[in-house]
Amino acid sequence: MYKFSVTTDLYKCQEIWENIIPKEGIFDLWEVRACFQKHFKRPPYFIVAEKNGNIHGLLPLSWIEESKTYGYFPGETWEGKTWIEQNRIYVANDRIKKEFFECFKGPYYLRYLLPDRNLEDNHPVDEIGYLFIPKKYEYDIEKYFEEFSGKSRKRLKRELKCFKEQGINFRYNELDDFDSLIYLNISRFGNDSYFTDKRFADSFYSLMYLLNDKGWLRITTISIKNEIAAVDIGCIYNGVYTLLAGGTNSKFPGIAKLVNIHHMEWACLEKLKVVDFLCGDFYWKKQFHLTPRPLHLFSNEKVESKMPIDLTSKQMIYAE
Repeated sequence: MYKFSVTTDLYKCQEIWENIIPKEGIFDLWEVRACFQKHFKRPPYFIVAEKNGNIHGLLPLSWIEESKTYGYFPGETWEGKTWIEQNRIYVANDRIKKEFFECFKGPYYLRYLLPDRNLEDNHPVDEIGYLFIPKKYEYDIEKYFEEFSGKSRKRLKRELKCFKEQGINFRYNELDDFDSLIYLNISRFGNDSYFTDKRFADSFYSLMYLLNDKGWLRITTISIKNEIAAVDIGCIYNGVYTLLAGGTNSKFPGIAKLVNIHHMEWACLEKLKVVDFLCGDFYWKKQFHLTPRPLHLFSNEKVESKMPIDLTSKQMIYAE
């Protein structure tokens, strides 16, 4: 029989998290999530399942005051919804997961949960993440281009060549360029930009410095004729290159194609396992033949599945 308890002390929550959550991806790391906790300051609410003195399950929540609901820790939000992806409910078996939600009566809205082949994931799809897998193309970007029709391939290569003929320059890991990223992102998206929320912007600054200290940071800046055309911030952890945020200059339409192909090409050269472009219903991700990965939504509010594409079992990318 499992014993369920609640921990609200942040330091105790950290101890439990670091002992239980597998450190497979960048978002599994407490220190990454702590960058957001530092600025959002959500009250933690960790539900723990124990048996014979051992932890067999963890449901890490945060109370989100504005929406009067619990979200996945650390509860960083934009327009009422959390942003961090690849969340997981750690359970030894499906029975514990079922009991978690039977014993927990509070309102909850848990986004971006990884699929798990060992559990019964009959919950609706929240969003689709998109991955580029270099090994699929034998680490050869030209083999990737073969996914496109002949006409589309020629058009894409012509666009890339046009940019290169303008005299593009790349630089990496210039921390000051993150200011330009924020400026470009807000210029493009206005009030829809995450960075208009000071808590979110400050969280990203904390994250950037953390990643830089760890040697995981990769900021890519493209300039054309001495003017910044695009800036992306990403990180490399455990063979996965995760693109976290970016900004593009409206003076250079189509520059996003160049920077995204640049990420893929570099991942092939470095023989990385995955390039994770995260979620976001952007048409280019489907157009670029990326591998879809559905992330789930668990909630006791009325929700509907957001399945924008047809996914077969062969396409599913599971948490390992």
